[in-house]
Amino acid sequence: MKRVLSVLLTATTLVAQAENARVENVRAQQRPRSNVVEVFYDLVAPKGGVYDVSLAIGGGGVEPPLSTVGGDIGADIIPGRNKRIEWDAGADWAQHVGSNFVATVTATRSDADSGPSKGMVRIPGGTNSGVDPDFGAYSLTVESFYMDRTEVTYAHWKRVYNWAVSHGYSFNRAGSGKGSSHPVHSVSWYDCVKWCNARSEMEGRTPAYRVGGAVYRTGQSNPTVDLDGNGYRLPTNEEWQYAARGGLHGKRFPWGDTISHAKANFWGDPSVSRYDLSRDPHPRYNDGTYPYTAPVASFAANRYGLYDMAGNVREWTTTKAYAARLVQNGYWGGNGSFCRCGSGGSEVPGSAGTNLGFRSVRRR
Repeated sequence: MKRVLSVLLTATTLVAQAENARVENVRAQQRPRSNVVEVFYDLVAPKGGVYDVSLAIGGGGVEPPLSTVGGDIGADIIPGRNKRIEWDAGADWAQHVGSNFVATVTATRSDADSGPSKGMVRIPGGTNSGVDPDFGAYSLTVESFYMDRTEVTYAHWKRVYNWAVSHGYSFNRAGSGKGSSHPVHSVSWYDCVKWCNARSEMEGRTPAYRVGGAVYRTGQSNPTVDLDGNGYRLPTNEEWQYAARGGLHGKRFPWGDTISHAKANFWGDPSVSRYDLSRDPHPRYNDGTYPYTAPVASFAANRYGLYDMAGNVREWTTTKAYAARLVQNGYWGGNGSFCRCGSGGSEVPGSAGTNLGFRSVRRR
């Protein structure tokens, strides 16, 4: 096997000094008898938090493409020692031989209280009212809040989940996903709100869900929720619908009154042909293996910068309906009627089907 990199040197890059955190002990090696390069580093952050980590490799005036990287890289990386990034140099840079390459690891904090967390967008408060073509007159009034731009991915779920189970949390389901960038699915309402609490604790925020005054970490309970704090939680049903409409008034969908596979991931059905313009499962994601989810942000965002507010997976809300919790959004196996902004359903909080996922919000 031809060697890809003959010598790989390392360098460190400090994160912002104001955050009292730094990248240390960066070292790199080429795995024996392999074209995979491993980059190790320590992310030292006495004040905790989560960070966005990136990798650059250069030297001799060239910078290779880094499309096949994985491991402790990207958003929401937890500080710690011996973090590892893997790069398949053979796939990205086939047949290249070089020396004196420098690996630079950069980390920037993504959860400062001065602004939205990485991957969140601020939803402006106000009232969205109008006449929905199918559901009639409506009026939605909310205070401003932050919302995840995308459905929680399987990779993000796993990072928080792994931290949570080592810090006193227990879950009924481990969650699943078709890929790291696909939405997590098969998660119950109970597990989603515990995940939100864990994410809050990871970032030094105040958990939103409590049982008897204690942070909700285990079991299947009906916790109270602080809607006005800085902790992560599920959106209320009203917040979700307001955000999905993206500032448009009186429309069926986040973009207008008809839906097609160019707009969302759902199962087209001729029975609702007045607005459902596609047939059968989405041709791009129908690979013969359920669930037919799409990677998040595979379609255009709405006017608030939110992706997949119609289709892909149904999304839990914090709103209670008798013994059930309300869900929104439609999904990969449902027709366009389920994807309408004004459409919703309910599930018992212990349900955890392949069509159920979520995204989180926080007030500040």
